Amino acid sequence: MKLGFVTAILPDMDLEQVVQYAAETGYECIEVMCWPKGKAERRYAGVTHIDVAALNKDEAAKIDELLNMYGISISGLGYYPNPLTPNEAEAQVYVEHIKKLITAAPLLGLRNINTFIGRDWSKTIDANWPRFKQVWPSLVKFAEDHGVKIGIENCPMFFTNDEWPGGKNLAHTPKVWRRMFEEIPSDSFGLNFDPSHLIWQGIDVYQAVQEFGHKFVHVHAKDARLDVDRLYNVGFLANPNEYHTPKLPGLGDVNWGEFFSALTDVGYQGPVCVEVEDRAYEGEIERRKAALNQSYAFLRQYIA
Repeated sequence: MKLGFVTAILPDMDLEQVVQYAAETGYECIEVMCWPKGKAERRYAGVTHIDVAALNKDEAAKIDELLNMYGISISGLGYYPNPLTPNEAEAQVYVEHIKKLITAAPLLGLRNINTFIGRDWSKTIDANWPRFKQVWPSLVKFAEDHGVKIGIENCPMFFTNDEWPGGKNLAHTPKVWRRMFEEIPSDSFGLNFDPSHLIWQGIDVYQAVQEFGHKFVHVHAKDARLDVDRLYNVGFLANPNEYHTPKLPGLGDVNWGEFFSALTDVGYQGPVCVEVEDRAYEGEIERRKAALNQSYAFLRQYIA
């Protein structure tokens, strides 16, 4: 396993600055954010450390030279929109940009990209399934044709009131993962697994790794604290941000020793990338760097 971080937390640094910082801190890899250039749609979105729309062989060679100079690798290209949004024209824009990540990955010597399945949040999972079958089989086939694996993050994307009641990403429970992989039985279709999203759903992390570890393309390291006093007041049907809090690794309820034990049991040898969404560490860049430094110090005990 290699320890890295998601570059979304450093939008005010360019790629070279991010790579240099990663090397100085001791990280081995970075998941590079590749949103289309423009205004962010939400927190942690809209970050462009590689513009895949403009990437060519010459630019890719320069990026490879930069990475080699500092001894850092790219764990994957990241872009997390809603490809199943009910606005089909908007959804098509997202799908086309995911394809740009897929075509960019081989230019950089990469074999994987990370994203969301998406969802019409106003409909049930069953009611979303026809759109899933319309969009995703051809997108996975496109990835297969380019020798690229797609890692689907298991975040429910239900954190704000406009995402009520279903969230904006189908792929958030083991039942849905089974259905996805039965529908599209491809080695190019897997998970970008984040244990924190299971904590507040009451899903056993160890069991999930045991069952689905063979489908892990990428892993995020983020923690979450279930706030039981707040949960007492609002219950599980409330907006999840009313009773849980994203935290740095080691500051929440994920059992990290058990988690890494499970990863080694299933033979996972890929990247583990810190994703900082802890609001206690937001604000000025030195505070965000401190979050990455602290996460590195905590997680290094599990990754030699």
